[in-house]
Amino acid sequence: MAEHEAPTVFVTYSQDSDRHMRLVHEFATYLRERIGLEVELDQWADGARQDWSLWALDHLHGSNFVIVVASPEYKRRAEGRAAPDEGRGAQFEASILRDQLTENLRAATKRILPVVLPGGSVRDIPAFLAPYSTTRYEIPAFTESDVAGLISAITGLSQYPRPERAPWRGGAESVARDRKPLPLADKGNWLDHSPGVETGPATIDGICYQDSILVRGIASRPGFVDIDLDRGGHRTLTAVLGVLDDADDQFQVGQFRAHLDGTPRLDHIVARGKPVEVELDLTGIRRLRLEMFRPASGVAPSIPAGGGFSSRAPELAWGDPVVR
Repeated sequence: MAEHEAPTVFVTYSQDSDRHMRLVHEFATYLRERIGLEVELDQWADGARQDWSLWALDHLHGSNFVIVVASPEYKRRAEGRAAPDEGRGAQFEASILRDQLTENLRAATKRILPVVLPGGSVRDIPAFLAPYSTTRYEIPAFTESDVAGLISAITGLSQYPRPERAPWRGGAESVARDRKPLPLADKGNWLDHSPGVETGPATIDGICYQDSILVRGIASRPGFVDIDLDRGGHRTLTAVLGVLDDADDQFQVGQFRAHLDGTPRLDHIVARGKPVEVELDLTGIRRLRLEMFRPASGVAPSIPAGGGFSSRAPELAWGDPVVR
């Protein structure tokens, strides 16, 4: 079928009653006049003497789609429960459809479309069309919204187009990897900081960390930086905590803390030459505070936060702190 050509649709049904025939005629007319489908219906082909079996075969095999109109008599005849001389046309056409389904179930299931017209019932769809496990098209009225599902099956265009898929992030860990890393030494994301805090390279245990946060010479309170994490989309903080190799006091220790949205989450005491690598979960966190100071003499890691500050100036650094 060329792209500009309308799909061809053959309508198979049984002549249950005059009312049912009129309803089928109205439905086929609506599909042709309002939707623009190339519909074939026997009621429009009686202008000349026909071999109806050949006429039906031509459309059953040649049409892009076959609409099966459900009704009690069509179901009875299609399932072989009618006398041989009763409703021969419906019996013949249903046998061809059964054969097509047997030949290629997947293709025929897409091509043969069971339809329930206004006042009809799903129970009237022949069993070989699997009315409860495959799609059926119940049409309460001949309106565009009510036939939208049927038209989607014919055109292959969903009523609800699938949105474009974003690149797969692979879960929370991959989301963190995919998000642009945020170097915390970049002051553009700082909300506040204490005097004595600076950024730049820091050499810790022989390794130079180029983008570090350092504190020198302020002993009255912790050196701190408050950092805006935007909307809490970052997941992990990584850094190396240590005493600077060029510290005047080679025997000093440093205490490092991190507060996540105001709640303490990290507290380490490190000695010169013994840096600590940290990785901290930041899931959902919007504001991060990094602190560093020299603890009061005798303070050990087992002592709770708030053990006091040393009067001696700190020489400490968060080495290359980054959030991802």
